[in-house]
Amino acid sequence: MVIKRKYWITNIEKAWRERSIVWLSGVRRAGKTMLSQSLPQVDYFDCELPRVRATMAEPEKFLKAQRGKRIVLDEIHRLDNPSELLKIAADHFPTTKIIATGSSSLSASAKFKDTLAGRKTELWLTPMISEDLNDFRRFDLKHRLLFGGLPPFFLSRKLPERYFQEWIDAYWAKDIQELFRLERRHSFQKFLELLVIQSGGIFEANKFANPCEVSRTTIANYLRVLEETYVIHVLRPYSTYRKTEIVAAPKVYAFDTGFVSYYRGLHDLKTNDIGLLWEHYVLNELHANLQSRQIRYWRDKQGHEVDFIVLRRGRPPLAIEAKWSCHDFDLANVKVFVRQYPQSQVFVAANNLIRSSEQMMDGIRLTFITIPDLVKLIGKK
Repeated sequence: MVIKRKYWITNIEKAWRERSIVWLSGVRRAGKTMLSQSLPQVDYFDCELPRVRATMAEPEKFLKAQRGKRIVLDEIHRLDNPSELLKIAADHFPTTKIIATGSSSLSASAKFKDTLAGRKTELWLTPMISEDLNDFRRFDLKHRLLFGGLPPFFLSRKLPERYFQEWIDAYWAKDIQELFRLERRHSFQKFLELLVIQSGGIFEANKFANPCEVSRTTIANYLRVLEETYVIHVLRPYSTYRKTEIVAAPKVYAFDTGFVSYYRGLHDLKTNDIGLLWEHYVLNELHANLQSRQIRYWRDKQGHEVDFIVLRRGRPPLAIEAKWSCHDFDLANVKVFVRQYPQSQVFVAANNLIRSSEQMMDGIRLTFITIPDLVKLIGKK
């Protein structure tokens, strides 16, 4: 049974109205293939198959046969020159609607000699969001946090520990080796493991060089590769360069709660674990709905911190605290932030809210907000 993921289908159709080519990216097993095949009236081409690649050896001939159709070119980076085909399609066959899928940004791979600027719309398929839970008709959020948001993992009845290692092996073989050709598999995977274990924490490159047996420069390159392939998200600090603020140290988040749970050895969720996973879940909602990684965090040198800062051009920022329970919220951090940025709007995204509400606390206007209302809010950003 093919599940219609309505949010993503709507966004693909919207993207096609803007441009004829949609670059659908996201990590392996996020559901790009099934999502593409669930669209009405599409012809599907798996570029991993030699016979399919052979039909595209002459791009113009292939595209003439597809004129006016809706087609999916899955794993398009397997072609020798994928950007050539897409460029010809955009310039000479604009009535042909194309979804091209890949596990990284276009600029990440040397295979793409042209990033197709102005010719494509990009859509980033994140791990499952709240709207996906409705489509899958499975509403147990703790299950989503523990098993993760990759559909095959989420739909598993038992904690799919074997899946996680299989995913890591495939990621190395099919993404890292084919796109980046890195060496030292052990060092790279050790770095990934350490990053995921400390997910949500401050990143300091020097701390990883010795355990991974590589240089600091190599660590920086590994981080870039992980970020390009959507496996690690780097949040940089928000600051107007006040002397009291942290301005250099980024935070790193793993792409999925399931992998955080797996690497931390979690088999059930305790109070201390669930707050961190909820923070990851809220970040995933922001990424999916903003379709942007331009999210910051704020921290001062005394340790006061706000989880997420959403920037708005020409307007004050949105400050968002992610709390599993609204009763876990501590006003102290927000109070310091608002003192420095009095025009900012402050939101507490909590799981245990029935409805959103505004409150005044110690002279600060706060909005305790549900995920659906948060999604509506950032949609108006």
